[in-house]
Amino acid sequence: MVWKEQAVTVQAGPLVLEGIWQAGPGRGAVVAPPHPRFGGSIENPVVNEVAHGLFRSGYASLRFNWRGVGASQGDISSDPDAAAADYVAALDHVEATVDGPVIGAGYSFGAATALRVALETDRLRGLLLVAPPVAMIEDLEIGKFGHPLYVMIGADDEYAPIDRWSELLSCVERAQLEVILHTDHFFVSNGLADLARLVQGAQF
Repeated sequence: MVWKEQAVTVQAGPLVLEGIWQAGPGRGAVVAPPHPRFGGSIENPVVNEVAHGLFRSGYASLRFNWRGVGASQGDISSDPDAAAADYVAALDHVEATVDGPVIGAGYSFGAATALRVALETDRLRGLLLVAPPVAMIEDLEIGKFGHPLYVMIGADDEYAPIDRWSELLSCVERAQLEVILHTDHFFVSNGLADLARLVQGAQF
């Protein structure tokens, strides 16, 4: 397979979002960036690493910019409902483009949004969540998600602590927690290579 990216636009109600489409053989994935108010965009190296790992596992993927970020229309927002609307628009785009099942993925704020959307619809057949902040998801009924769920966190991530995530996933069927040593929430100096390996090893 040849890595081939393409700039695309995603219709999100009255707004048009900026996206990058990575072609693949059949299955699809939506990959969401971190918080738009803190530089979260499709240029984030963690987001790119997830997309690369999915490609090597045979997935087409769409990563997109939240409203107000980059070339995406609208105003930057911290509203979870606005983020969910952007994510669902990206999901609509992927479903209209591929024939196979679609999984959800995201990093930090994007991971929390992917989980929120997955619990509101049965359109996502798996989840790959990188460093989802506990404060953003602890009010959600994670156990209601009935498909494979991978949570990948750094051992030194203060926003997604291992003990809390272990507790949250302890009663969730088909859930797996992967811990990347010597890595913090931002993957500043370590962890991207291990993340790529874990993404490729995820079974959906």
